[in-house]
Amino acid sequence: MEKQIRNIIEAALAEDIGTGDITTQATVSRKKKGRAQAVAKDDFVIAGIDVFAETFQLLDKSIKVKKLMDDGCRAKKGDVIAEVSGSLSNILQAERVALNLFQRMSGIATLTAKYVEAVRGTKAKILDTRKTMPGLRVLDKMAVRIGGGCNHRTGLYDGVLIKDNHIEAAGGITSAVKAQRKRLPDTLKIEVETKNIKEVKEALKSGVDIIMLDNMTVPAMKKAVYFVAGRALLEASGNVSLQSVSEIAATGVDLISIGELTHSVRAADISLKIKS
Repeated sequence: MEKQIRNIIEAALAEDIGTGDITTQATVSRKKKGRAQAVAKDDFVIAGIDVFAETFQLLDKSIKVKKLMDDGCRAKKGDVIAEVSGSLSNILQAERVALNLFQRMSGIATLTAKYVEAVRGTKAKILDTRKTMPGLRVLDKMAVRIGGGCNHRTGLYDGVLIKDNHIEAAGGITSAVKAQRKRLPDTLKIEVETKNIKEVKEALKSGVDIIMLDNMTVPAMKKAVYFVAGRALLEASGNVSLQSVSEIAATGVDLISIGELTHSVRAADISLKIKS
């Protein structure tokens, strides 16, 4: 995990700096030392403070980052989150990458926390999806956890989810599940996507572990919960919003997966200011 995160940061720094920061090279002496403060410009849940710090230190090991708040803390507008000290030239070169990753992760954690709060008092767990930023999945999913959510499968390799196109290609839910069981050990759970009660019944009869209720209405979800009666986990998915999630959770589903957590999240507003 640590190596994967380091690779992400190194690739982002190489992408941004390229052959050299021509602005900083011309305006800031390499010998000049100083400090900068990361300041919250809005209210949000902090996520990725260690990633923020590591970005500076991967570029320049001598840069010191003093973390004043930790992941999971709720920053208020005006809070100083961290102080960065060392070569001003190197601080400026790492600034954008450090902030980009930190702001995105904090935005994801903040939105996740809002969804988790909205379903408080129900048994429903908030899940992410694979709708992450390409190359940043490990950070996106880490941010979801920091925000109080849970991770769905990491990728195509570590969890079974038989979706509508798999079902169509395999000739039906029953055929798809049978084919899957021939290839996998019993320790792996099988999830199937369904779009109506008829398919829910077929999925349950096939002995699946999790049934996804894809884009179903609230009344249809209630029927599914009543019919399944705990014999499989039920996951609500599709067009979930902060306005609808409480009602969905109240149906009695076990899981609610939300692509919005990572696919179009609003980054937290954080600035880095040089202090003279």
